[in-house]
Amino acid sequence: MKRILLPTDFSKNAYNAIEYAVQLFEQEACEFSLLHTYSPLIVPAHPVLDSYSVLKMQKMAQENAEKNLEDLVDKITNRFNNQKHSFQTHASFNLLTEEMKNCVQEKSIDLVVMGTQGATGAKEIFLGTETMDAIKKMKCPVLAVPEGFTYENPREILFPTDFELDTSNKYLSLLRYICETHGSRIHMLNAYYGNPLSVSQEERKQFLDNFFIENVHLFHIAENTEVIAAIEQFQLKHKINLLVMVHNKHNLLENILFRPIINQVAYHTHVPFLVIPSVERQ
Repeated sequence: MKRILLPTDFSKNAYNAIEYAVQLFEQEACEFSLLHTYSPLIVPAHPVLDSYSVLKMQKMAQENAEKNLEDLVDKITNRFNNQKHSFQTHASFNLLTEEMKNCVQEKSIDLVVMGTQGATGAKEIFLGTETMDAIKKMKCPVLAVPEGFTYENPREILFPTDFELDTSNKYLSLLRYICETHGSRIHMLNAYYGNPLSVSQEERKQFLDNFFIENVHLFHIAENTEVIAAIEQFQLKHKINLLVMVHNKHNLLENILFRPIINQVAYHTHVPFLVIPSVERQ
């Protein structure tokens, strides 16, 4: 059984990500945890707003959140009615990322699926702030679903890699599972700058070749091209349904993902983006 965390603010964007998750794991027994957080109130000193009033407001917020979560479960189960899926709800008076970290640890979460509106106001922003924060801090994979993305089976998966990944990374099995379940073809893309792969890189490439031996997979080389440009060019030439990267502490994802402003045309992806934490981050 897979345990999947679904943060929601009850927006259309968040519901879209939930629909994606439910359909992606349609064939798998899953326990979905729907999470909503409401931030601590900052109340100015005022005689009317005593501690009792603040507590009452917080209780009302908790009750509203729990009711909305119950309604959301009804909406999902009525739409999909999958007997393999079960749903739990959790409303918390906390900051989103902190509560997500708690849930991941306490519930042994395998994957976080969340929506991202991407840029809001500044279209150069790659992912929303909360999504980037989750990717940096979660010890499990995070799947970010772009706003308005209509579900499609991940038949073609793009996996840019520098062949520096740790072969003991337990979450590579999630990628293989997706390939097996959806008959996916995985494209491993390496940016080549004129220097041959090191012995360790060649070993990791061979590992990936063996690891995905039961899945259709291809190796591609992008010569003299920056990684992000290579990703963009590949997506222009090929229909890609899912982008996957391993977030090594030193690698290319650290360099491209957390720049405050990045070029929209070269860097923005319009397909779901699965980020697998490195072993050091787990």
